[in-house]
Order: sequence, then C-alpha cells, then structure tokens
Amino acid sequence: MFEKFLRETLKMAPRQVWGVEQIGVYFKKLFSAKGAKAVIACVVAIAECIGLAILDLPTTPRGDELDLTGYTLVFEDEFDGNELDTSVWRYRGSGKWRGGYSAESQVTVKDGNLIIKAEYLDNGQFGEGWYSGRVSLKEYYCKGYFEIRCKVNAGSGFWSAFWIQADHPYEAAYSKGGVGGCEIDIFEAMGWDSPLERDSITQTVHCAGVDGVQEGFQSYMLGSFYGNNIHEEYNTYGLKWTDEEYIFYVNGVETRRTSFGNGVSEVPEEVIVSLETPTEDKLEPLDKASYSTEYIVDYVKIYQPTLTAVK
Repeated sequence: MFEKFLRETLKMAPRQVWGVEQIGVYFKKLFSAKGAKAVIACVVAIAECIGLAILDLPTTPRGDELDLTGYTLVFEDEFDGNELDTSVWRYRGSGKWRGGYSAESQVTVKDGNLIIKAEYLDNGQFGEGWYSGRVSLKEYYCKGYFEIRCKVNAGSGFWSAFWIQADHPYEAAYSKGGVGGCEIDIFEAMGWDSPLERDSITQTVHCAGVDGVQEGFQSYMLGSFYGNNIHEEYNTYGLKWTDEEYIFYVNGVETRRTSFGNGVSEVPEEVIVSLETPTEDKLEPLDKASYSTEYIVDYVKIYQPTLTAVK
C-alpha cells in the first residue's frame, strides 16, 4: 500500500521508491551501528537516499563487491596498438546522427587508449557540422560480465556511453518484453552541469512489449550513481547479465539489480562504445570554434560463465 501511494499519489519514479526503501534499511543499520565510522556511514547513506527520494539526486554505490568466481575472460582489448583493431571492432553507423555526424575520423588509438573525440569540423567527411564517433564489437554476446575502464568526456551536450543492444529492442513483436532482446545502458555520463550530478552516471534498461503493451517501448532507469572524479580519472562500469537478472556495478561495487520486463534477454547482443551526439537544440549553445571533448577508454573486457566460455 505504501509503495502504491509513493508511485500513484506522489508520482515517484521506481528509483525514487527504491530510495525511500533504502532510507528504512539504513535507519535500521544506524540503530545497530557500532563505532563513529559506522554511524557516519549510515547518516550519509540516509541523506543521499533522501536526496534521491525528493530531488532524484545520485547515490553512492553501496552494494556487494563484484565476484567473478566461475567466470572466464573471453574478450579483452587494452588498446595497446596505434589503430583500432578492425578484426574485432567496427565503426558503427557512419553518417548523420541526431544533430551531427558519426565518423571514423573521430576514433583513434593512442598511448594505450581508445579515444573518441567530439568537435565541430568545417570540412568533415560529411560536410560542415558537429562530429563524434561510435564503435562496436563484431561478435555479439549473450550473458556474462561486461566491463569498461574509462574517463568520460567533460562538458554539456555530448555524452559517453557503454551499452548493449539487440537488433530490435524497441519493437514489441521482437523484444517480447525484453526476452527477445533489449538495450542495456551499462552507463551513460550525461555531462551534467550541476555540481551535485557532475560525477555521476545513469544505468537503464529499455525494451518493448512489457506486460503485453504493443505501442512504443518501456524504460527502467535504475538511478544515478557516483563515481570517483569520473571526468579526470579512470573508473570502471560493469554489468553482470545472468539467467535471472541484470546486476550493475561502478568500480566493482553493485549499484542495483533488476529483472525488469518479462524476463532477461535470451539473445546475443551488440556491445557498443560511443560518444553520443545530442539533438540540434542541445548543440546550439556550444561554441563551434573552441568546444571539443574526448571519451578516453583504457580497456573493454567481457567474461562469461566458465562452462559457457569453453563450449
């Protein structure tokens, strides 16, 4: 009844309802906490969850630590060469993209990093305009643990992302509520201007046909979560996709988990690294002469359950 009141009367998003639930969890821990450090930790957690419940603000990851026991590394790229390894990667969707263009020229490999740059070009491959880039793995993967270590781009407008996408995640006939495929945003860093949101990322699941709905698609944003100085320092963002649920991580600490939809995806999906281009109205305020931003990736790794990996 209380959850229904929060959702229907107060119009809280599911992540905010979760925040209210966490307030209760940490109040219980507060009363049994031993020592000043434990008490302070509970008070900080309660304050963050109140901020989430009321203002939809980010929270610090406080879940279980990542455990990859029973998993085997099946893919790794640390970008040690001088160019993108196109035997495993492809440039994704070159050409018009929202308010600008996606082009191979914006993707480089240097000093052990994959670098995707966004900038305004007078003489770009597709003419004058804003340019960025996207890459994806040629091999599709079904389930496992997916992780990226990176520095996200700074500034408004363009945003860094690491995500997984089925071929038809937004059509109910194919997605079937997520079982037939979905989009999983392992992280998106939206370049928030607010000091309270600047060092945070969001994690979301999108699919279509949930509970039989045939029009449009459905989204479940698990929340916004803080990293550590994410624009200047490397952080890791991960997803463990199991038979039962999706478990999200920031720096090896669980943020939240969900089985949103009619069940987890059971189909191989595309793994994507992108510096996303916004719509024209979001690009309008940017200074064409001086604005540029970079998404810097140290590595991408994929693990799968050992029995699956050896097949």
